[in-house]
Amino acid sequence: MNSDIQSKLDQLGITLDSPAAAAAGNYVPVLVVGDMVYVSGQLPMSNGAIELTGRVGDTVSIEDAAKQAELCAIAILRQVATVSDNLKNVAQVIKLGGFVTSTPDFTAQPKVIDGASKVMLALFGDEGKHTRFAVGVSALPLGAVVEIDAIFQLKS
Repeated sequence: MNSDIQSKLDQLGITLDSPAAAAAGNYVPVLVVGDMVYVSGQLPMSNGAIELTGRVGDTVSIEDAAKQAELCAIAILRQVATVSDNLKNVAQVIKLGGFVTSTPDFTAQPKVIDGASKVMLALFGDEGKHTRFAVGVSALPLGAVVEIDAIFQLKS
């Protein structure tokens, strides 16, 4: 792994030694097409389980949901590390797509997904700047509060 990337991971307290999550259905969790990496939606797993369920705007705070988004970002990085020589071949984070289980009147989904964006920016610097969407949904798999997918570009 690029020592600069490893140093930043260490500073952020992120370890990628856990295995990337396997697909939970009839799809692949990560796919490389040319120099692009597409990561399927990742849930905020901790020790193999979803630790927080509920809805933002009801039983879950924005701050707690943003921490769940950080866990999604780490799961995304695990997937990318499996196809990009442990992240050292990442040229750019292109896009994050965030889904937030929230009440119908909750409109601060971008503040939740900021948790994942902050991880990408802290790790990759300017190459971590990305496009993004953040939408509210009524439910996610396993009762998760957040699910995030991603697109990365690899170095040529």
